[in-house]
Amino acid sequence: MNLHGIIPPVVTPMKSNEDVDVAGLRRLIDLQLAKGVHGIFVLGTTSEFYALDDREKQEVIATAVAHVNGRCPVMAGTGAESTREVLRLTRMAEREKVSAVSVITPYYIMPTQAEIADHYRRVAENTSLNVLLYSNPSTCGGTKIDVETVARLAEIPNIVGIKDSAGDLTNLIEYVRVTPPNKFAVFQGRDTLILPALQFGAKGSVPGTCNIAPELCVGIYEAFRRGDIAAAQSLQLRLSPLRLALTIGTAPGAIKAAMNLLGLEMGPSRSPIAPLSPDKQEKLRGILRQINLL
Repeated sequence: MNLHGIIPPVVTPMKSNEDVDVAGLRRLIDLQLAKGVHGIFVLGTTSEFYALDDREKQEVIATAVAHVNGRCPVMAGTGAESTREVLRLTRMAEREKVSAVSVITPYYIMPTQAEIADHYRRVAENTSLNVLLYSNPSTCGGTKIDVETVARLAEIPNIVGIKDSAGDLTNLIEYVRVTPPNKFAVFQGRDTLILPALQFGAKGSVPGTCNIAPELCVGIYEAFRRGDIAAAQSLQLRLSPLRLALTIGTAPGAIKAAMNLLGLEMGPSRSPIAPLSPDKQEKLRGILRQINLL
């Protein structure tokens, strides 16, 4: 499988009562594909996977696969606190015919590297799907996937990549160095580092800001691919203030707030995530104007 490019972790649109807005998800997918993204990722952290029940998760995956209809790969997050639960969710995703699954390290607990390796090995052995590792220490109590662990896991045939959201460029470069480039894809999960990651061998990015500014994220990748580093750098510098501004609210509240300000109507995040206060909304509006999105 040739996973590459910009693969947005799309938000889960919701109605005012916090029910999943399936029609909104279809509109969002169409918007992202029209901007040239290279894949669609549902049920990631930005998608509020942790807040959705089983029925909702299946509905989101089924909707995405059916609506994309082969236009690009569809990846689904099937991470959970236990290996048993990840296996169950991955079987569901397999039935819905996704292209690959992304599995975040178990959260709440703090597993050892041996336990992490065994967790991913068992997931891979129990599915025919391609599996991406997902290291996001900030949401997992500081737990990360060590470079040596990634090197060992990359030897498993259907473990085909990793999303690295640690924000540590040295760590990402080491992932690239120790894994086979023709089989294993390293994706940057920190939007401020898309271009540097590509320059050091990453195959692409899974940027939350792509929900808001797909033209900037795709533009960075396409400019890099055609060798126009000056254009890629200009777009990266334009995108970075947006990513930094998203810390003004509990994730993914600020992403949805920005999309709503742009008229994309993604609704609220699921409680307890609250809407941005008026002063924070105005700050976000100012950033959108600064980078010429509003």
